[in-house]
Amino acid sequence: MASAVRSGADLTFAQLAGADLSNIVLSNARLNSADLSRAVLCGACLDRAHLTVAKLIRDDLSNADLFEANLLGASLACSRLVEAALLSGADLSQALLPFANLSGSSLCGTKLVDAAITAADLSRADLSGADLTGAELAGALLSGASLKGANLSKADLSYADLSGARLLGANFAFADMTAVELEGADLTGANLSGAKLVGTQLDDADVSGANLDGIIR
Repeated sequence: MASAVRSGADLTFAQLAGADLSNIVLSNARLNSADLSRAVLCGACLDRAHLTVAKLIRDDLSNADLFEANLLGASLACSRLVEAALLSGADLSQALLPFANLSGSSLCGTKLVDAAITAADLSRADLSGADLTGAELAGALLSGASLKGANLSKADLSYADLSGARLLGANFAFADMTAVELEGADLTGANLSGAKLVGTQLDDADVSGANLDGIIR
């Protein structure tokens, strides 16, 4: 099926585990509850596709286009969505992304509310304006990532690496930031009110104009 065009196709509940779907065009396709585990989707066009509760476990989605795709509750554990992978505007609320590799990917304005992103690699990813309210990011790698204006209120960032991250204007209100690495991070104008910062060093971060009211140290 490589390079095939299936735009708008109805593949609900499809069993495509292990399939090679490189460069396939599935724009606006319905893949709700489909099993795409271990599939190869390099360069695939899945923009605006419906993938709610779909299984994409251990998939290779490098350079895939998932612009404004609906991945509500989808499972993407250990999947690769690296470098040019486009997830801007996608809905990944309640999605499962533990140990996923999203390094260098574009997640501008992506919705990741209550998503499980534990120990995922988001280094150098662009999460500007993303909504990560209540997301689980414990142990995640976010070094060099951009989270300008992102909402991380009530998120669990314990033991995450945010060294060199651009966090200007980000909202960390009541987030768990226990033992977070912030060396070289830019928190200018960020909101850290009520955040838990036990074991976290702010000395090497830029907190100019940041709201530090009620932080827990």
